[in-house]
Amino acid sequence: MTSRTLDPDWDLPLPLNVTPAGLANALFVTADEVHTSWQSCVDQSLVVAESVAQDGHNANYCRLIEQEYEEDGSDGIWHDWMVEVRIGEVFVAGHWRLPTDGRGADWQWCNAEAQRAFTAASVLFGRRVGQTVFVEEPLASGPPATRH
Repeated sequence: MTSRTLDPDWDLPLPLNVTPAGLANALFVTADEVHTSWQSCVDQSLVVAESVAQDGHNANYCRLIEQEYEEDGSDGIWHDWMVEVRIGEVFVAGHWRLPTDGRGADWQWCNAEAQRAFTAASVLFGRRVGQTVFVEEPLASGPPATRH
């Protein structure tokens, strides 16, 4: 029995009742698709970027994955921002998707929503997320560069 005369230890595990529905409602409310599974739906050969917040005590994690793929029956390539949370044997994933030639504002919105969800989910594993800067390759088709 723990003594109640001292403050709780900072490393004391806190029991939580977390459900897939609770995670989906808290993290993925703006996602295009949310699903659960017993294994990851990620095809590593399609991944173009990945960030992981790993639980230091077990196999639980949260990851933000960007992947690109061609979907059957549609023209063009799709970009998918996915946040996947693994707790125990359960995977809960939210997806934000756009055609790779989608509008810049829509692209920015999907990116921001997925990053927001990843940042919030990382707290479950005692991690903070910092922002980084990255360089994108120029689009093959787009407006020509001009000088002013």
